[in-house]
Amino acid sequence: MTRNIRETEVTVPHLAESLVSATIGKWLKQPGDYIEEYDAICELITDKVTTEMPSPVAGRLTRLLVDEGVTAAVGEAICIIEVAVGSMTGDAPDAPALRNHADGSSSQAGADESMRNRYSPSVLKLAAERGIRLEDVRGSGLGGRITRKDVEAFVAAGSQAGAGNNDKYAAAPTAAPSPAAPSAAELSRGAMVSDSGGMFIPSQPKGPVRSTGIHLSENPPLPKIDVEGQPLEGRGEYLIDVTPIRNAIASRMRQSVTEIPHAWTMIEVDVTNMVLLRNKLKDDFRREEGVNLTYLSFMLKAVVSAIKDYPIMNSVWAVDKIIVKRDINISLAVGTEDSVITPVIKRADQKNIAGLAREIDDYSRKARAGKLSLADMQGGTFTVNNTGSFGSIASYPIINYPQAAILTFESIVKKPVVIQDMIAVRSMANLCLSLDHRILDGVICGRFLQRVKENMESYSMDTKLY
Repeated sequence: MTRNIRETEVTVPHLAESLVSATIGKWLKQPGDYIEEYDAICELITDKVTTEMPSPVAGRLTRLLVDEGVTAAVGEAICIIEVAVGSMTGDAPDAPALRNHADGSSSQAGADESMRNRYSPSVLKLAAERGIRLEDVRGSGLGGRITRKDVEAFVAAGSQAGAGNNDKYAAAPTAAPSPAAPSAAELSRGAMVSDSGGMFIPSQPKGPVRSTGIHLSENPPLPKIDVEGQPLEGRGEYLIDVTPIRNAIASRMRQSVTEIPHAWTMIEVDVTNMVLLRNKLKDDFRREEGVNLTYLSFMLKAVVSAIKDYPIMNSVWAVDKIIVKRDINISLAVGTEDSVITPVIKRADQKNIAGLAREIDDYSRKARAGKLSLADMQGGTFTVNNTGSFGSIASYPIINYPQAAILTFESIVKKPVVIQDMIAVRSMANLCLSLDHRILDGVICGRFLQRVKENMESYSMDTKLY
């Protein structure tokens, strides 16, 4: 059969509901390269995550239409790939034939299993994420090559080892009331409100922009910042180009402080028993689970239990309605060398302390390795930040838009405390809460913080992790 070459435009995919544009961070393929279907062709930077974009087709990359650092709208073409197609039928592209077209050389297709052990980066990444041995997967691609569809079919068939062994991390049954579910009318009116507070990245400004911010749903690695070596005249200053991520920080922080009337309150908590409990269990937990048992896991358990008692804390503002979220999804602020990102622990109220500790460790590792996906960053309803890990004793955080509140866990400090008219040395910590004053008032937030305090101070040496 004769074949001809068809040029196919590759466009920016619709990665998330609120996404309207993305910035090309780095081209991973160059004109002239042959690309397999699902091979990563470039890095896309959004306001939530930096992700590799897989090729929708197999073929030879001929042209780049968008330069690195340039923002493109969803659906806009960013490159051209030549695809070999049958002249009379819609047969799949013949990879070796297309390589001959690119190289000017001829080769014969190998045997059926000739490419069985050749894996694309996207297939390797997917298999690693799902814990799959590729030797167990049957390939349907050219020469027996394994595609992403083969891996996904393998997972769907229930062949992945170790599935369904996480029941021990589920929270124990409780009679505490769950947050009130919004009505159909509320949901319809609030349909425009994103669970994750999505924002689009504006186009690059022409001049330097100064911005500050402490919360950003964005994933490293960041584009390299170019610094101009020539100081400004007579002042010893230098210029730093504003990156798309820094633009996203500026936009998100500006929106939060402009639209949300912030208020702030703080409470002091005696965490002596929690410290003793954690010190007693941490070594055995590390040996059995392979992760650290941090103070934050105990604190998160206390917070989600308090949210169940005060579900209004788990809400967003929707102009003429307040939408109370059914699921308690905790956005966990994780610091990296370049930014603070907020992966989301889904349904945190359904996890026990051990389960929360595992989630914290997993997201912290993925965040610092730049392995977070868009799904990891979406759906947050309440944010918690462990600022105490840096020695902070009080902070005034900016709310993670469009959530109603954000809570910081400050440094644990030993202090002399009066207990029943006697002075004792206790481990004390501050909890700082920023709140949306359109939704929340001092009374409800005061009661909420008091409940968190009671939960944290109620830990004893008999408290169970599972």
